[in-house]
Amino acid sequence: MKILLTGGGTGGSVTPLLAVANEIRLQYPEADFLFIGTHKGPEEIFAQTAKIPFRSIHSGKYRRYFSLKNLRDPFLVLAGFFESLSILRAYRPDVVFGAGAYVSVPVVWAAWFLGIPSLIHQQDVNKSFANQLCQRVASRISVTFEWSLKDFPEKKTRWIGNPIRPELLQGDRGRGIKLFGLDPAIPTVLVFGGGTGAQKINELMVGATLKLTEHCQIIHLYGKRKELIRINNERYHGYEFLGDEMKDAFAVADVVVCRAGLGSLTEVATLGKSAVIIPMPATHQEANAMIFHRANAGVIVDQRTLDPNFLVNIVVGLLSNKTWRQTLEKNVRTLVRPDARQTLTGELLSLVKKKHGS
Repeated sequence: MKILLTGGGTGGSVTPLLAVANEIRLQYPEADFLFIGTHKGPEEIFAQTAKIPFRSIHSGKYRRYFSLKNLRDPFLVLAGFFESLSILRAYRPDVVFGAGAYVSVPVVWAAWFLGIPSLIHQQDVNKSFANQLCQRVASRISVTFEWSLKDFPEKKTRWIGNPIRPELLQGDRGRGIKLFGLDPAIPTVLVFGGGTGAQKINELMVGATLKLTEHCQIIHLYGKRKELIRINNERYHGYEFLGDEMKDAFAVADVVVCRAGLGSLTEVATLGKSAVIIPMPATHQEANAMIFHRANAGVIVDQRTLDPNFLVNIVVGLLSNKTWRQTLEKNVRTLVRPDARQTLTGELLSLVKKKHGS
């Protein structure tokens, strides 16, 4: 069995791909995988951590504002299409699985051209432009939220939820304390901005750390190739990226500060963490965050009005109010389908069986 995964640019679109890959490996240890991603995204590190061979192709991006790059990028997509054809012909996968990233568009279309079935997964509330471009040729479509069913062809769309990597469920608080050199008597706040980090959150942390560390210790993932003024504080622990260690970072965290990408939000919800959620302004993340706001499942903060002092006050307020944290932790678990990984895996494997007539 050969399965081709495609996604990237950010860490969010990679999460469901690797979650399903792990589940398939449990059922079929002999299964073979290949990952196609972008040249500069974090997905290559994720693939290497999962021991999956990686290939990169050219890909474009549609910007909803004026940019000369919008004139250039269609040619990059075309180049990516021919690169995908070459890779697919050589690898000969049984199925292609993408999760809404721009890099998946030429791959899914190349798969259709070669008669290879594909499944695309819609994570966010709002339909991604990449999935909009792929929905016509995809064999099957899965969605995170029930109300997303209306956005895709009824006959081939399934409401499944959003999976997370199973290893994140295996975190250990004691191991995390030792791993990150933490004080077990002091609350811990985990801060991250997705697979590539978030420069605005990094800037906020530079201004907030001094006051925040009077009340807690911080694990901060500032992202690959992100600029960050050096923070010298024994209660601050900064990292570009965490792989397998992320499960213990979640386990030891009392409060999480994160963006509103669906990959991050699904992890927070599945693990039942109280979170301060900072959606990227004027993006699909605002619609994602609204779901959590309506369910009283997170503290949603507008980045446009957020400053370091405001961030400190919110985080300290959460840390000092156990009842508030417990309410968020209870509510956030209701937003996920715990069987999403197994169900999505079943959908993908059914395409493989259909291809082989079994």
